[in-house]
Amino acid sequence: MTSTTTHDRPSLAPMTALHTGSGDPVLLLHGFMLSPHCWEGVAMRLSATCEVFAPAFAGHWGGSDLTGWYTDVDQLADRVEQQLDELGWRTCHIVGNSLGGWVGFELARRGRARTLTAIAPAGGWHNPSLAQLRVGLEFLSLLPIVEAGKRLPASVRFSAPVRRCVSMLLSKNATVASRRGVEAAITSALHCTALLPLIVGGVRMSTLANLDSLPVPVRLLMCENDRIIPHRTYAKRFLRELPESADRILVHGVGHVPMLEAPDRIATLIAEHVYASRTRLRAV
Repeated sequence: MTSTTTHDRPSLAPMTALHTGSGDPVLLLHGFMLSPHCWEGVAMRLSATCEVFAPAFAGHWGGSDLTGWYTDVDQLADRVEQQLDELGWRTCHIVGNSLGGWVGFELARRGRARTLTAIAPAGGWHNPSLAQLRVGLEFLSLLPIVEAGKRLPASVRFSAPVRRCVSMLLSKNATVASRRGVEAAITSALHCTALLPLIVGGVRMSTLANLDSLPVPVRLLMCENDRIIPHRTYAKRFLRELPESADRILVHGVGHVPMLEAPDRIATLIAEHVYASRTRLRAV
């Protein structure tokens, strides 16, 4: 685990990557405006049998700086590929949440995946489309909130009402998500320089292609109480176009970032998929 100090909270430091365990190589990719911290509970549970690597995306807390005024999924995937090459991982089991799921599909298309587990993945829309516009406006509306949050003292920024609001956005049950996980999400959002570049890049991004011919086993995890990209709208294309062999699972009682409130369940669903591919058996 690589980290440096931060002035926001003594207990939280930015991670360039979380790297732990030994065994099957598993890549964990976080969502938009988040950081590797969201994977801590899942990584701890997987590390007994897997070598887990969870990098920070460029322009996100702990990640490398962006080099231009816009970025997109292809550029994020390029950087992750470089990191996989540095690790010596030609292929690995890929798990992605939200934006990380979108990047995971791109890496699978490039032949870097042994399996793919997509948790509430983004990108299940056409470009241009009303669904794409809705998501862009949703995140754009966060810009004034983030800018105001940067100017607040830590005592207000991490107060109980703010933590509850953030937890309700990311989780189904605000009382279940750990305080550390929620505070990391707040800090990650305030340090995300990719907010505008990714929204601008989204206008230029191509639609996810070849979902029906992905060469690896796919497990789609939809979150029942997703308040950010509800599965009833944004999972339709995945449900329709993924291969018939893909697992389609509705995870009950969780929000958009289920690792924060149900790390045991999410780690088990990931481990099942990894094990099934290793033994050439379908997980049920």
